[in-house]
Amino acid sequence: MPKDEMLYRGSIMDILADYRDDYKFDIGEAYDEIKMHSRRYFSQNTTRRGSGSRKRGGKRTRKLSKWQQFVKKNSKFPRFKYKSGRKKGMINLKALGVAYRKKKR
Repeated sequence: MPKDEMLYRGSIMDILADYRDDYKFDIGEAYDEIKMHSRRYFSQNTTRRGSGSRKRGGKRTRKLSKWQQFVKKNSKFPRFKYKSGRKKGMINLKALGVAYRKKKR
């Protein structure tokens, strides 16, 4: 285990011990404190890899495939939704697949 991680884990245990002693097991506030502490730890000790775009929250996004783009664009149209029965309102992926393959020709 790296030294930084040992220090990080030790500081979490200190936070929990402080809250246990001072607040008589008010764990909710202890976890909030740990979240703030972990954000500080991980923002200092992470390296950036790749050049993928990032959405809010720091998670990298990847480029959608042609099929995924087609589904995203066309799934809202009523011709690709079931109109009756137990699947009413759900997306008809079979019809979407046929339309996608026709579009590629």
